[in-house]
Amino acid sequence: MRPAAFEYVAANSVDEVVVALAEGDTAVLAGGQSLVLEVTKEERAPRRVVDINPVAALNTLSQADGVLRVGPLVRHRTFESQVVGGSLGRLLRAVVAHIGHPPIRARGTMLGSLAYAHPAAEWPVAAVTLGAEVVLRGPRGCRTVPAADFFTGPFTTVRRPDELLIEARLPELPEGTGIGYAEDRRVTVFPQAAAMAAVTVADGLITAAAIGLVNAGPCPVRAAAAEKALIGGPCSDSAINAAAEAAAEVDAAHRSTLDTVPVDRRRAVRVLVRRALTQAREGL
Repeated sequence: MRPAAFEYVAANSVDEVVVALAEGDTAVLAGGQSLVLEVTKEERAPRRVVDINPVAALNTLSQADGVLRVGPLVRHRTFESQVVGGSLGRLLRAVVAHIGHPPIRARGTMLGSLAYAHPAAEWPVAAVTLGAEVVLRGPRGCRTVPAADFFTGPFTTVRRPDELLIEARLPELPEGTGIGYAEDRRVTVFPQAAAMAAVTVADGLITAAAIGLVNAGPCPVRAAAAEKALIGGPCSDSAINAAAEAAAEVDAAHRSTLDTVPVDRRRAVRVLVRRALTQAREGL
């Protein structure tokens, strides 16, 4: 299909982007992986598209003071290398290997994925599971929103139409943290289900656990009951199995309305959480 005509604006500064967004009915072009699909399928017909690629100030990535800061022009493929250190870097490398295929990873961006808010996307659940924050800039200035509060439903967030998502802030994981990520996915498509795990152990006991579920609801889901089942004990097979059972119950309560593929989702979540936790234990 031929998309409807629109005005193209190549921004040269963040201020220019904000001005364009404030004029209304404006879409942001960074990697374009979701935007091109939407306009081609006539799901969206913006009057204006503002291209942020010329804005060098938005292509930033830094790791300092216990926080990884990611700008809106940082491509998925950046995280394939060891540019991010520690357990957080290992987790991001494990996640990005499952995103789309090489051309998508070469153009798509982490913040674009967060803004698109697909229930089956990997980066949104990573942000929620890790306790990240996102920074939005608009005509009224900047505001910081916890990732857990950013997503409000399928393809919807608290971002206002005149705001630009300018940064994601991911906290580094503590020493002694093992990570794991497992998906049920066909090549190049979003996963039917996936699980992410970060487990911190000290003196043989689990002191912190974070478990996130992909495509388990309209928004990213953090399996709090599964995390609680792990805290205070060893990372044993029985503890992993108990956490997997608890996570499967979370999935039953937050079943995604977008999932039309016949699959035993509770079994899938149970298996994937077990795999992710086993990977995390092996990495300790």
